[in-house]
Amino acid sequence: MSEIIKVGMADLKTCISPDGVTTLGLGSCVGIALRDPVTKIGGLAHIMLPDSTAIRNSSQNIAKFADTGIVELVNQMEKLGANKARLEAKIAGGATMFQFNTNNGTMMIGERNVEASKQKLAELNIPVLAQDTGANYGRTVTYYPETGEFHIRAVGKAQTVI
Repeated sequence: MSEIIKVGMADLKTCISPDGVTTLGLGSCVGIALRDPVTKIGGLAHIMLPDSTAIRNSSQNIAKFADTGIVELVNQMEKLGANKARLEAKIAGGATMFQFNTNNGTMMIGERNVEASKQKLAELNIPVLAQDTGANYGRTVTYYPETGEFHIRAVGKAQTVI
């Protein structure tokens, strides 16, 4: 019997197929799903902010940030037997939940989270196979490392699978 493991906000979890991982309420946050397609080891990080170096005391919760959370997820997956060279990613979230009349990029947190996530994945040579990001609505996601399917639900929208 498979289990769906819940990932909280600013949290990350790993799993081995047939288990999956899920997180609720991706607004401006980004869900980064990783898997090793050979071992079927997967994981999901629910990041809130792009850069840990911009925040004091950021070492208290490394899963909160794209730059540190993705690295930690990779490390935990490798401890389970995943091979970093085979990892592949899918991402979702990064919405613009509130509109502000400003030219200041600090309010574009969703967009910044997506870019930071993609940048860190590129630095680690982990390809992003698919993404469902941006727009102005939240998402709930479930990832299955057995198949690599990333199920995305949003209120008032049909479920999609990337």
